[in-house]
Amino acid sequence: MSDAQTLALAEAALGEVIDPELGLDVVNLGLVVDVDVTDGVVEVKLTMTTPACPLGDEIVRDAEDRLRAVPGVRDARVELVWEPPWSPEKMSPYAKELLGWSAG
Repeated sequence: MSDAQTLALAEAALGEVIDPELGLDVVNLGLVVDVDVTDGVVEVKLTMTTPACPLGDEIVRDAEDRLRAVPGVRDARVELVWEPPWSPEKMSPYAKELLGWSAG
């Protein structure tokens, strides 16, 4: 499987990682900063809505577990980062609507 195919599957798997406090996935929440695949190794930079988030480690473990289950993934590493800082503008329109951030 090519790295491009693995990347697409990895991104889809991240869409199944739910922030338990908000009930939405990390992709729609805009928490995924970067995803890279090289020779079947997936490296993800993930942020939280706040550095004080008590569930960061749990979300990282869930992401790593889901990524390692993806066909073609030899290993997965998820790193919490704080730059660039998260803001509500990073959320998808779907997430904004569900959380009441929609304009108008």
